[in-house]
Amino acid sequence: MQYRFGTISKESIIVTNIPDQFLDITTLVCPMTFVRTKLAVERMHSGQTIEVRMNFGEPSRNVPASLREHGYIVADPQPENPASPEGVQRLLVKKP
Repeated sequence: MQYRFGTISKESIIVTNIPDQFLDITTLVCPMTFVRTKLAVERMHSGQTIEVRMNFGEPSRNVPASLREHGYIVADPQPENPASPEGVQRLLVKKP
């Protein structure tokens, strides 16, 4: 899967390698989806990435937006299964 990060300082970043960490928050509900994700990102080193598996809907809207507000570099969520765009989503986050 290829991710395209949003524009940060007038440059786009494309990541094609394997993330440093993985987090599945599909069993959680807001606000724990964001809390668990933020805690995981805070433990990472600068430059590391984490792939977050989450449900479509509220988590796929709120978690990326909240992480961006906290200064993290966040790719747009991608459906785990392209045939089911409203199913489980995958999100890539990079710690600056």
